[in-house]
Amino acid sequence: MATLILQRTGPGVTVQDMGRSGYLAQGLSRGGAADMLALWEGATLLNQSPELAALEIAGSALRLEICAPLRIALTGAPMRAQCDGKALVWNASHALEAGAMLALTPSAGGYSYLHVGGGIDLPRVLGSRSTHLAAGLGRMLQPGDQLQIGPDPGTRSARTLDPLPRFDGGLIRMVETPQTRLFPETMRKRFTETTFRKDAQGNRMGQRLSSDGAGFSLEGGLTILSETIVPGDIQITGDGAPFVLLCECQTTGGYPRIGTILPCDLGQLVQAPPQADLRFSFVPLDAALELERAEAQRRARLSETLRALHRDPHDIADLRAYQLISGVTRGDDLELEPNDPQN
Repeated sequence: MATLILQRTGPGVTVQDMGRSGYLAQGLSRGGAADMLALWEGATLLNQSPELAALEIAGSALRLEICAPLRIALTGAPMRAQCDGKALVWNASHALEAGAMLALTPSAGGYSYLHVGGGIDLPRVLGSRSTHLAAGLGRMLQPGDQLQIGPDPGTRSARTLDPLPRFDGGLIRMVETPQTRLFPETMRKRFTETTFRKDAQGNRMGQRLSSDGAGFSLEGGLTILSETIVPGDIQITGDGAPFVLLCECQTTGGYPRIGTILPCDLGQLVQAPPQADLRFSFVPLDAALELERAEAQRRARLSETLRALHRDPHDIADLRAYQLISGVTRGDDLELEPNDPQN
């Protein structure tokens, strides 16, 4: 069985999969990968199930040794990736040899993912291999850790795809919550017209947003009874600042929620760099459902977007249109004497 040996790792490196569904009543949120789409992209590159566990790297560094031939894929926030000193393409799959040293260093932050053929083979706890730091399930990985890899029946590698754009901020769609209409219409309008940025207060539990101007405090907002909350909910805290709940959020809360981000747009907030502008827009519930259906269909067709990482000349229909050789001559210039003035 293949093994990964971690030689160097910073904080924020964990094992993640799709998380644990069905435990809200027991006080356990879903957890799992912060950027779920990255799991689908990695699974597509390796032609395996998105349910398999991968390594999540939260703006940190990682160096590890590959102890047996292994297929990998790299998705999520781009990092500088090298194998034995040779650069690896991001958003692509690669075949690595036994003894190879893989080094990943952050470039712009965000959540990055290292997938392996066969998945990380940790024991399942409540149906998942994912680390849930807030619930005390698993822990951050440390130098010296050895991770077993599951059986990999696949052989395909050297594939790439174009990820869904979600690394530059932009417009994020949301639906109303039971408390949205408690906020005055003028405040709801101002919220959708405000440009926000992520501030330093953020982790897998949630992300605080900052903006210029006044906050969005709701009169009587602190008297709301606690109720079920989910990732994507935008709570308005006591100081009027929005706080977006993420994958390891608590399961109940009493802060008023001005909106809930669509699951298909949540990765856009998660992966936005601190300097990126974020705007919000309400969409009707039926439109939101249609957007989610369209995203599910797009994920199911991800394999159709794959292409070879390196083009095979046999697959290039117009090969003769390419300039394959430069500096071609008739050869008679090679017969001239060194001092010939035609040289």
